[in-house]
Amino acid sequence: MIATTAFEVKVRSISRSSDGVVAVELCHVNDAPLPGWAAGSHIDLLLPNGLTRQYSLCGEQGDAAWRIAVLREPAGRGGSAYIHDVLRPGDVLSAAGPRNNFALVDAQSYLFIAGGIGITPILPMLKEASARQRPWTLIYGGRTRRSMAFLDEVRAHGSADVHIMPQDEVGLIDLDRHLAVPQRGSLIYCCGPGPLIDAVESASRSWPSGSLHRERFGPKPVDQTLVEGSFEIELALSGSVLTVGEDDSLLEVLEEAGYPVTNSCRAGICGTCLLKVLRGECDHRDDLLDDEQRASNTMILPCVSRAKSKRLVLEL
Repeated sequence: MIATTAFEVKVRSISRSSDGVVAVELCHVNDAPLPGWAAGSHIDLLLPNGLTRQYSLCGEQGDAAWRIAVLREPAGRGGSAYIHDVLRPGDVLSAAGPRNNFALVDAQSYLFIAGGIGITPILPMLKEASARQRPWTLIYGGRTRRSMAFLDEVRAHGSADVHIMPQDEVGLIDLDRHLAVPQRGSLIYCCGPGPLIDAVESASRSWPSGSLHRERFGPKPVDQTLVEGSFEIELALSGSVLTVGEDDSLLEVLEEAGYPVTNSCRAGICGTCLLKVLRGECDHRDDLLDDEQRASNTMILPCVSRAKSKRLVLEL
């Protein structure tokens, strides 16, 4: 069951997971069952200060509560500060989801690479891979051991191939050691800061297409060599034709024309605003779709992406 509209949840508990990270458990405000989810899923949390933030689910599937973990971001826009400083057990929030843009595809084996709070979507994947009886390796890095959340849960996997790598003790992760030689039948799952994901992308270039699955915390800088200029969008269900100027956002043009599109991050990383494309060639500027999805030209994230063709036909 996937929730498509927001509903109220209550904070069941808040606990400290590491330096700068709190774990928050959420239950349905009416004690009703929460929507089910799979490893890699995230929810939208609508905070009373007007901000909407996405958080990976990192607890036990089938539990009566959802668990998320929130890193305090000193340079953030107020979401993490609210959760750390204001939120208390018993408070009621609005949530939507779950959605999964980081699903665990079946493979012969897995290499998981987590940086800092990037461990959150990876945690359920470790359990899922073990349940599938697939061998896996985890490389978990962080600034310091004290800053790395859920270390006890990671260590609980016992004899599994786990590498805990605090930077102040061992330096940067030696990615070439694990990625220089492609592993047949293996998939890479990576979540963490942008520099880590960039480094993993670079180090895994020799792997077969589709081997790397990654989830970023923020948008990747836009490649300025991508196609510029205006283009048209045709809305197949209404027959309307709209022009998206060179400096316009496709999402904003739709909104201004009275076609509200559900959205959240407006940065091409959460997938909330995904639209179906019927005809035309997309100029993908998101950091969510994989190479196969991009090449299909059947979907677009209008918050950041544009068109290479003169017209896109959308299922709207």
